[in-house]
Amino acid sequence: MHPSDERTTAAADVTETDVVVIGGGPVGENVAARAVRGGLSAVIVETELLGGECSYWACMPSKALIRPTQALAAARRLPGAREAVTGSVDAAAVLARRDSFTSGWDDGGQVEWAVGADITVVRGHGRLAGEKRVEVTAPDGSTTTIAARRAVVVATGSTPSLPPVDGLGSTPHWGSREATSAARVPGSLLVLGAGVVGCELAQAFARLGSRVTLVASSTLLSKNEARAGELVADAVREDGVDVRLHAKAASVGRQGEDGPVTLVLADGTELTADELLVATGRRPAVGDVGLDSVGLPTDAALAVDTTGAATGLDQGPEPWLYGAGDVTGDAPLTHMGKYVARAVGDVIAARAKGERVHDGAWGAHATTAQQRAVTQVTFTDPEVTSVGLTAAAAGEAGLRTRVVDLDIAVAGSALHADGYTGWARMVVDEDRRVVVGVTFVGPDTAELLHSATVAVVGEVPLERLWHAVPSYPTISEVWLRLLEAYGL
Repeated sequence: MHPSDERTTAAADVTETDVVVIGGGPVGENVAARAVRGGLSAVIVETELLGGECSYWACMPSKALIRPTQALAAARRLPGAREAVTGSVDAAAVLARRDSFTSGWDDGGQVEWAVGADITVVRGHGRLAGEKRVEVTAPDGSTTTIAARRAVVVATGSTPSLPPVDGLGSTPHWGSREATSAARVPGSLLVLGAGVVGCELAQAFARLGSRVTLVASSTLLSKNEARAGELVADAVREDGVDVRLHAKAASVGRQGEDGPVTLVLADGTELTADELLVATGRRPAVGDVGLDSVGLPTDAALAVDTTGAATGLDQGPEPWLYGAGDVTGDAPLTHMGKYVARAVGDVIAARAKGERVHDGAWGAHATTAQQRAVTQVTFTDPEVTSVGLTAAAAGEAGLRTRVVDLDIAVAGSALHADGYTGWARMVVDEDRRVVVGVTFVGPDTAELLHSATVAVVGEVPLERLWHAVPSYPTISEVWLRLLEAYGL
């Protein structure tokens, strides 16, 4: 029995509710909370821990692993503070602090929050069983069907996607879960994949004491502006990471259950380490959600409209099936999923009460930012922060753009750290004279991101943005320099 099960409800005790949410990660929690706030009843069906991937195996534990070594590196960049640093990082203390952020992988606090918010939590595997019906298989194997009077929301997230590497399926290895919940720091670590997860954890484990080799099929952070990946590659190399660019993995094998693992590249190079972390992306978790019971595919993301209502089936005037978060394949980021979840919960409540639905661009029930203003931070050192469109994406969208690039070299950055290295890019829609994309790279640039987000979402004309005066001496002075470089 799970420690918090006394606060959950048995599936057999729930036969009907207004809204059933399949999946109790942050997305599912927010859908349910907004539906309840709108006057509806809601049930969350969760097969693992309430709070989901972000709380226990992704955002929170990974950042808890990253932050202590970043603080140490920041101190070492400052004369005076540098001299006070006499020891090395205490890996055991870092892991212990990580454990505190996951509550020891116990979701009692999350369940208590849900119950306090009038959300019913049911443990079990939920899957669609036809229109407005969810079949729940309880931990004891028994099954119950819950009827939804108004809506069913699929918020099952995503699962790791493994590349076609010979032997990988039969070779014990780490995924992101095993890495973020690791009980020890391995002496050596191979990281396959150089996206956000691969880069963050490669640097984190290198700073915690592992000898790390990072294998990238192309470049680092290839979905970002190219310069961002170059700066991160330089930084992780300084931390001792062996970076292999444009390297294709061919096969993998391991000596016994716990012996060394060897990764063979396409050119015949053999790389050996104590552990292998595979971080090659994720795919929507739709395989066993019962979408086929309503005629939808089970091998592709759940397609939705701008209110989160599922497309591909006739739902009538009041949609009953919705999707939110990673399961839709759109911007698979916790904060973006929560943003969509709030809109979905609100629109379900509005439709149930016969209220007007505001689903036009930037409307209360629309998820416009999901298409135009996705925000993301890669918590490497330097951080990579971005909102909106890259220069390439803006061009592909048919926009007539002007791109402004500059190094972050202002008084605030000089004070922040000796040898501060940073870079900024602003993408401007020349026809509307508004910013449609911004990227900042540098230590502690994550806190600059919201100013860029407001500029993009607010479609602030450049002439008005000029009057948003950055404080001196802060790193945000980079905004002044970007606008000056543009010509204002």
